[in-house]
Amino acid sequence: MDTTPHLDSRVLSLIFLSLLSSFVFVHCKSDDASVMQALKQSINPPSSLGWTDSDPCKWQNVGCSSDNRVTRIQIGHQHLKGFLPPSLANLTSLQRLEFMSNQLTGPVPSLSGLSSLQFLFLNNNNFSSIPSDFFLGMTSLQGVYLDYNPFSPWRIPESLQNASALQVFSANAANIIGNIPEFFGGFVNLGSLHLAFNNLEGGLPGSFSGSSIQSLWLNGQQGISSKLNGSIGVIQNMTQLNQVWLHSNSFSGPLPELSGLTGLQNFSVRDNRITGLVPVSLVNLPSLKVVNLTNNLFQGPTPKFHSLVAVDMTIGTNSFCLSDPGVGCDSRVNTLLTIAQSVGYPTVFADNWKGNDPCVQWMGLTCSNGDITVVNFQKMGLSGMISPNFSSITSLQRLLLANNNLTGTIPNELTTLPNLRELDVSNNRLYGNIPSFQSNVLVKTDGNPDIGRDSVSPSPGTPSGSGTKTSGSSGNKSTGVVVGLVISCICVVLAVGVSVFCICRAKQKHSCKVQSPNAMVVRPHHSGSDHDAVKITIADLGLTGGTTSETYSHDNSGPSDIHVIEARNMVISIQVLKTVTNSFSEENILGRGGFGKVYKGELHDGTKIAVKRMESGVVSDKGLDEFKSEIAVLTKVRHRHLVSLLGYCLDGNERLLVYEYMPQGTLSRHLFHWNVEGLKPLEWSKRLTLGLDVARGVEYLHALAHQSFIHRDLKPTNILLGDDMRAKVADFGLVRLAPDGNVSVETKLAGTFGYLAPEYAETGRVTTKSDVYSFGVILMELITGRKALDQTQKEESVHLVTWFRRMHNKKDTFWKAIDPTIDLDEETLASVSIVAELAGHCCARDSSQRPDMGHAVNVLSSLTELWKPSDPDADDIYGIDFDMTLPQAVKKWQALDTSSSALLGSGDNTQGSIPNQSFKGSFASADGR
Repeated sequence: MDTTPHLDSRVLSLIFLSLLSSFVFVHCKSDDASVMQALKQSINPPSSLGWTDSDPCKWQNVGCSSDNRVTRIQIGHQHLKGFLPPSLANLTSLQRLEFMSNQLTGPVPSLSGLSSLQFLFLNNNNFSSIPSDFFLGMTSLQGVYLDYNPFSPWRIPESLQNASALQVFSANAANIIGNIPEFFGGFVNLGSLHLAFNNLEGGLPGSFSGSSIQSLWLNGQQGISSKLNGSIGVIQNMTQLNQVWLHSNSFSGPLPELSGLTGLQNFSVRDNRITGLVPVSLVNLPSLKVVNLTNNLFQGPTPKFHSLVAVDMTIGTNSFCLSDPGVGCDSRVNTLLTIAQSVGYPTVFADNWKGNDPCVQWMGLTCSNGDITVVNFQKMGLSGMISPNFSSITSLQRLLLANNNLTGTIPNELTTLPNLRELDVSNNRLYGNIPSFQSNVLVKTDGNPDIGRDSVSPSPGTPSGSGTKTSGSSGNKSTGVVVGLVISCICVVLAVGVSVFCICRAKQKHSCKVQSPNAMVVRPHHSGSDHDAVKITIADLGLTGGTTSETYSHDNSGPSDIHVIEARNMVISIQVLKTVTNSFSEENILGRGGFGKVYKGELHDGTKIAVKRMESGVVSDKGLDEFKSEIAVLTKVRHRHLVSLLGYCLDGNERLLVYEYMPQGTLSRHLFHWNVEGLKPLEWSKRLTLGLDVARGVEYLHALAHQSFIHRDLKPTNILLGDDMRAKVADFGLVRLAPDGNVSVETKLAGTFGYLAPEYAETGRVTTKSDVYSFGVILMELITGRKALDQTQKEESVHLVTWFRRMHNKKDTFWKAIDPTIDLDEETLASVSIVAELAGHCCARDSSQRPDMGHAVNVLSSLTELWKPSDPDADDIYGIDFDMTLPQAVKKWQALDTSSSALLGSGDNTQGSIPNQSFKGSFASADGR
C-alpha cells in the first residue's frame, strides 16, 4: 500500500497561482523601477529633483500607489534636456504624465495601451515627431497638451475618439495637417479645443452642432494654398461657447444667428472672407466683451456695439455701406442685400458692392436717374433661390439670372413688377409652374428641365430600371419589359388618380354643406377674383384634441410644392404668412434661435399668431426631422399648458410653423433678464404657479396623453407666457415617443447642457425621468434666479445643480441661495424649502430615485392652490339654513326667485332665474342620483 502523501490537484493549482501572482507583482514593481531608471538616464535630471534613492517611489515629483506602481510623473518646468525612453509605455498604472516647458528632443515614444492615463502634458518642448498609434488604448484621457512642438506633419488619429472622457485637447502650433476630425463633436465633456497655428484645412465639422465646447481656438492656420474655409454656420448651435477664435483663415459666407450663445465673451473672425450683415444678435449679446471683425467683407450698416465691448473693426476694411456705426443704409442697398441673402451673400457681390449708392459702379446693375433698371447676374455661379424681394425694385425692366445654379421656383411676386419687360432664368435648376406674367414680358426658362414639375428630377447618373443591351434579341425583350412596365404604371396611376379625384370631389361637396367655425379666409393685398382667396384652417384650441376637417386651396397659378404631413387640415400658404407678417419684416421679429426667426403676425380678425421660420441653412435632414417631429407631436396632443400649433407650411426651401401668440415671451426673459427688459422680478407665488403650469404640461406628455412623450429640451427659453402670466411648454422639435414601462430609448444626444440628465449625457439613453431632471433644474432656477450654467460665476459655482446641492445641505445658510428679489417671510421660506427639496429629488443622479411628474404636480399644487372662501358668510345672503329639509330649502329658493323677478319688472327675467324643472334636474345631478 502506497503511503506517500498526495497533494490534491486543487491545492497545487492554488499554490501555483499564488506563486505566479507574487512573481507578477514583484516583476511589475521591478519593471516600473527599471523604467524610471531608464528615464533618469535619458533626461539627466538636476540634483534639485533629488532622484538619488534606489526606490523611484521616493523621488520628488513622482507618485506611486500603495502597491508601489508609478501613478504620476510631474517634472515640468525643470529645463530638462534629452529624450523620452520607449519603455515609458510599460508604466501601465500611470495616471498623470507632465513634461511641459522643458527642452526635450527626439521622437515622442508610443504610449499606446496606457489605459489609466488621464492627463498628458508634453507642450513647449522640441519633440520631432509623434507616432500614429500614440493614443491607442488611452481610454481614460481627460486632458491632452501637445502645444508648441516642431513635430513632423501628422494627423490626429481616429484612435483618440475612444477617449470618451476627454475634456481638453490643446495642440496649438503642433504641425497638424488634414481636416478637423468629426469625432471632436461627439465628446460629451469636451470644453476646450485648441488647434491654432497648424496646417488644418477644410470646414468646421457638422458634429460641432450642439457640442459642449466652450473655448474654440482655430485661428492662424499656416497653410499656403489652403486654410480652414467654408461656412461657420455650425457655431450657432454651439450654445456653450464663450470664446471663439477663428481669425486668419479663409472662412466665407455670412455669420449665423448667434442669440443662442448667451455666454459668448470673446469672438474673433478678423482676416477672413466673411460676408453679409453683422447679426443684431451678436451686437446685442450682453455677455460679449471682445469682438474682432477687421479685414472681412461684411456688408450693410456698420454695427454699433456697447461701449463696454472692446471692438477691433478698422474703418475701410469691410464693405459696410457707411463708416458711422449704427447709421442705416440706403433703402436700395437694403433691398439688394436681402436679394444677396437668398443666394448666401456671395463673395463676388461683397467684393464689388461698395458704398451707399448702388448706382455708382455696383457690379451687375444698370441705373437710370438713380433707379435700377437692369439686374444682370448671369454666369456668376450663384446658388440658392430667386428672392421675391426683386419685386421691391419697381423700376426694374430686365432681370437676367441665366447660367447659374439657382433652385426653387420663380416667385409669384415678380409678376407685380410694373416695368418688367424681360426675365431670363435659363440654364438653372428651377422647378414648378411659371407664374402668369403680363403679355408684354419676355420670359426665358430654357435649360430648366423641371419647370412645370413639382420638384427637381433625380440628378444624372441615377440608376435606371433597364439593363445594358448585349444583343438584338435581348434588347427587344428588355424593351418589351420596359414598355409593359410603363403601360402598367400608367394604368395604375390613372386608376389611383381617378379614385383620388372622386374622393376629393366627394369631400369638397361634403365640406361645402357645413363650414367649420374655425376656418377663415385671408385675401392677399392685391386685388383679384375669388380664387385668389386662401382658406386656412386653424386647429381647434379646445382640450379635447379634436380638429376640423376643412379643405385647403391655393391659387392654381402659383407653385404647388405644398407637402402634407399627417395633419392635412393645417397647411397654410406661404403667401398668407407673408401677408400677415408683412413679408417677414424685421419689425415683426419676436425672437431668434438656432432654427431661424420667429415673427409676429396678425390675421384679418385681429388674432395674433407666431410664425417660426427656419433659416435656409438649417433646412437639412436634421432640421426637417425636427420640423416633422414638432408637427407630429402637436397635432396629437392638446393641453392648456402646451403651446398650440395652428398650422404649418412647406414651400420649396421654406419651413414654417404657426403657433398661438404668447405675448409675454419666454420664462427666461422674466427670470434672468427682467432688469434689462424693464420688467418687475417675479414674486414667489407667481414662480410657484409657473412651476406648476410646466409640471402639468409635462405630466400630460408623460402620462395623460394617448401616447407617452419625452420632451428632451425643457428649459426656460422653451417655456412661454401669455398675457395672464400662465406658462406653456413649447419647442417640440426634439420630442421622442417614450417606450412602455421604464425602458429607455437610445437617441442621438440633443438638448441643452446644464439641463441634461447625467445618464442621458453619458449614454444617450432617455426616459421620462430625463425630463424630470430638467424640470428639477428649472425649479432651482426659479428659486435662485441663476442660470443652469453661468460662466460669470466662480469655477465651483458655474454648474447650478452642483452649487445648489452644496448650498441646500447647509440648512442654516440656505437662505443665501434664494433669489434676493424674493420677499422672504416665514411662510415663503417654508414654501421655498419644500420646492428646494423637490428640486433636489428631481435632480437625483440615479434616475430611479427621481419622482414622476405627477408627484411634482401634487407637491406644487398643495402650495399654490390653498383654497379659502372669499366671504365666510356669503351663504347667508340667501337666508338658507342648511339644517332645514330639502323641500323647505326649495320653497325658500322659489320665494327668493319670485322676489328677484318682481324686482326685474315685466321685461326678460330669464337672466338669473332658475326654473323649477331645471333646478330639480341640476340638484339631482349634484346629488349623484
